[in-house]
Amino acid sequence: MSSRTNARGQQQPIRQTNPRDPSGNISKHLKVLEDAGIVERKVEGRVHQFKLRRKALEQVGRWIARHQAFWEGAVNQLDRLLAEGASDDRG
Repeated sequence: MSSRTNARGQQQPIRQTNPRDPSGNISKHLKVLEDAGIVERKVEGRVHQFKLRRKALEQVGRWIARHQAFWEGAVNQLDRLLAEGASDDRG
């Protein structure tokens, strides 16, 4: 989907529908982002304007970083335990 930035800094889709996306998946994804508070939608007639909420996106980034650190630690610990178990089986 192509977009352009208007004078107010909002991303404005050039097309509401994409011929390569007849099922409307782009609209569904935008709706998920809107429901999560990451984008704001303003409707003027048939035109939908989207604005990124940077602070919300920064919060998402922090949440991902916390969980990434946790899961990387858990996976590394599992790798060590599996490696120790494999060496115990051989030894």
